[in-house]
Amino acid sequence: MTEQLIGIQKTELAAKTADMKKNGYRLVQISCTLADSFEITYSFDKEYDLINLRVIVSKTDPVIPSMTGIYLCAFTYENELQDLFGLTVTDMQLNFNGNFYQTAVKTPFNTGTSSKTEQ
Repeated sequence: MTEQLIGIQKTELAAKTADMKKNGYRLVQISCTLADSFEITYSFDKEYDLINLRVIVSKTDPVIPSMTGIYLCAFTYENELQDLFGLTVTDMQLNFNGNFYQTAVKTPFNTGTSSKTEQ
């Protein structure tokens, strides 16, 4: 069993994700934390080999491309990123437009100022 954490740029995300799919990896999860910036981790597994791709996204430009064209199941995680953190995910194949989760507070995991929290 191995585990790797690889930092990548937002511009590399689609190509690296496509490589994971091409090499037989399954998408395990997409997670996010928020402090000074968004830290988004995409986790992939193949035969107990876990590879995590980490992207840092600025609060001033909280936009990432969708991976649903590569892994359709990413739509659940990506809608969560939008609803709970206020990120904008572009070109999603299944976009619930802020209605995936019903929350009392818009983007409850983001108390800062992103483009979604001000809508």
